[in-house]
Amino acid sequence: MRVAFAGTHRTGKTTLLEAVHARLPAYQHVEEPYRWLEDEGHEFSDPPSAEDFEHQLRRSIDSIAASGPRTLFDRCPLDLVAYLQVIDEDFAIDDWLDDIRAAMATLDLVVWLSIETPDRIALPSHEDRRLRRRVDDRLQTLLVDDPHDVGTEILEVAGMLDARVAQVMRALAGRAG
Repeated sequence: MRVAFAGTHRTGKTTLLEAVHARLPAYQHVEEPYRWLEDEGHEFSDPPSAEDFEHQLRRSIDSIAASGPRTLFDRCPLDLVAYLQVIDEDFAIDDWLDDIRAAMATLDLVVWLSIETPDRIALPSHEDRRLRRRVDDRLQTLLVDDPHDVGTEILEVAGMLDARVAQVMRALAGRAG
């Protein structure tokens, strides 16, 4: 199974992925594209620019294509599209759609972590709450409404970490059986 964990920043994606990975140690864990690029010396703007998010989108697509059948991904291409569409109204998704659809088609499941009310993640005062909310709203449209006919199965999880892990594990068990 190839599973991506999606959501705006500070929704608990990485924490959930690590908890699921602890239950599935035979799976490869692929860090989010930002970390890969940062480790390779890419210098991001602060805040990241549209070009920075396009680099992350390309890395996300390429890492999915290069991965094995048992992989957990921190982010999927649609995460980066959501950021791009929010920060750059001129972002041309049509230029990317074939690659996005191809990458998303190889994922068995996208686990979506939306912002909950009350919010489960404490935000530092420097966080751009408006950007976070706008990306969350846009990602919901991209994943749930699926305006670009990506067709990937989506599992929205909620609750405390243990509940989220249980939701993911049930979904994976249901797909394996």
